[in-house]
Amino acid sequence: MNGNLKNIIWARIFTTILLSSLSLLVILVFAFIIYRKFTFYEDEIVYLLVQLIKEHLLCLFVFVWLIDVIFVICSYWKKSLGYIDVMMNASGQLISADDKLIHLPIELKEVEDQMNEVKQKAIKSIRLAKEEEQRKNDLIIYLAHDLKTPLTSVIGYLTLLHDEQQISKELQHKYLSISLDRAERLEDLINEFFEITRFNLSQLTIEPNQINLARMLEQIIYEFRPMFANKNLQCTLHSTENIKIKCDANKLERVFDNLIRNSINYSFENSTIEITAAQKSDGVYMCFTNHGNTISKEKLNRIFEEFYRLDGSRATKAGGAGLGLAIAKKIITLHNGTITSSSKNEKINFKIYLPIFP
Repeated sequence: MNGNLKNIIWARIFTTILLSSLSLLVILVFAFIIYRKFTFYEDEIVYLLVQLIKEHLLCLFVFVWLIDVIFVICSYWKKSLGYIDVMMNASGQLISADDKLIHLPIELKEVEDQMNEVKQKAIKSIRLAKEEEQRKNDLIIYLAHDLKTPLTSVIGYLTLLHDEQQISKELQHKYLSISLDRAERLEDLINEFFEITRFNLSQLTIEPNQINLARMLEQIIYEFRPMFANKNLQCTLHSTENIKIKCDANKLERVFDNLIRNSINYSFENSTIEITAAQKSDGVYMCFTNHGNTISKEKLNRIFEEFYRLDGSRATKAGGAGLGLAIAKKIITLHNGTITSSSKNEKINFKIYLPIFP
């Protein structure tokens, strides 16, 4: 940017000097033509002056030319100092929160474009940071508020069991089941607080080891059997046998756990969750598909954002902290892979690519 501006200024200085020199030559030739058209006597002042000029013409021309060059350079030097003042004033607008564009003289058009680009990026970053911070603060407030509800229920039912000695076995079992459910919900909410803390205070890193990806998927699917049964879901795995891949098993397990959990939460009852994994020459390709309400394009564009939740709900178990998919994307990216989402005709797809050696 500075180099281009310097080149522009020097080009203009040389152009101006060249034009001035040509002008001097034109004036000199014009003066000589006029001089030849008149007759002067030797005692006339004009004649004596012309003779003096003719005798020292070269020196006089060089002197005038040097004065012209100095004048041009000084003029552009002063103008350059003015550019510095203009850019210093404009630099103050870079940190302003308004969306007004920066305007500079035409000579600084390239500088103007770059400063406006920097300003727009800064404004966008500030806006995104504020939105993210607001979402995080809202979620913390919501979670803190929701901690009270299950805790009150647990205390209430346990107090009832403690104080009332004549409660039937059936009613005791019912109250204990409700208390256990509320306690589990309380644990989920507390885990979400820890999830937010870990995500903000630690930097995710991977420790790769070679694993059998097909066996890992089978094991994770098996652990979700009780949750599948709650919604009468079927889960099918179509995988190449013995998929050997070098990855961080614990981090990758977290990704698959989150994707399957989301598939369960957002699946129709009595439907099927399909998981495919195939190893090719350049890496492993996976797809997690479930049948549920079609997700709009606007939501798909934000689905991997931190603290973003599809349903926006904090009252249901599906409404988590909105970190799962954001962390999943980060883990996949750390493995030099990709994760994308799509939704059409009541199907939701998450596709993952992982290189064999990250």
